Amino acid sequence: MSKNLAIWEKAKREGRKMTMITAYDYPFARLAEAAGMDAVLVGDSLGMMIAGDADTLRVSLEQTEYHVSIVAKAVTRALVMADLPFGSFEESPAQAFASSARLLKAGADMVKLEGGAPMVETVAFLSRRAIPVCAHIGLTPQHVRQLGGFKRQGKTPDAAAKLIEDAHALTEAGARMVLMEAIPAELAAEITRQLTVPTIGIGAGPGTDGQVLVMHDVLGLNPDRAPGFAKRYLDGADLVRTALAQYAEEVRGGSFPPAG
Repeated sequence: MSKNLAIWEKAKREGRKMTMITAYDYPFARLAEAAGMDAVLVGDSLGMMIAGDADTLRVSLEQTEYHVSIVAKAVTRALVMADLPFGSFEESPAQAFASSARLLKAGADMVKLEGGAPMVETVAFLSRRAIPVCAHIGLTPQHVRQLGGFKRQGKTPDAAAKLIEDAHALTEAGARMVLMEAIPAELAAEITRQLTVPTIGIGAGPGTDGQVLVMHDVLGLNPDRAPGFAKRYLDGADLVRTALAQYAEEVRGGSFPPAG
């Protein structure tokens, strides 16, 4: 078992909150590690944050593998989690294993896959073959077209009951973590109380064992696209724009580079 995963499981038992942030390259992963993040997620959100896509569906396994290899170079302490991108795991458990093996060889400690009950067989297959899995339920961005958009999930009693059922089925199949996205806080807290594995929330209230946000949302680098539940800790877009404008002005004015 990964030492980094064991730290998360120990934190769950001791009631300590854990932190996760996305990163897609070496500089940001290095900063996340230096800041003391407990985990770095190489998410398929890179399609939206890095490539400017409207959703995550175009991200390939090869792209994810490349970004994992870069991030893993910068991270020595935190857990490195990698998303299985759309189309890389749904066809069969064997396909999921082949994709997961590539991501672990690239440097990931754990893979994350989206979906509830239909993914139970796949999670069991991976778990029996030494692949640590984080299950992702609630709002699953890879299903955005089926869901009709990035909509909050688990709002009705039936929908909430289904998510609880999915969480138990996935962990019984071997999932070592459960990420819950955009579901009611009370529901996320209840699922967290019922599960023995660590839970991670994003837009799911304060009752989960850990929290994850997208790096670019935290730093304010894509302010026009940030979800309502994200908190901006820095006006990064303004700071970068100002610095670049100053550089351009100095070049055009002849003050950079200095003479001699």
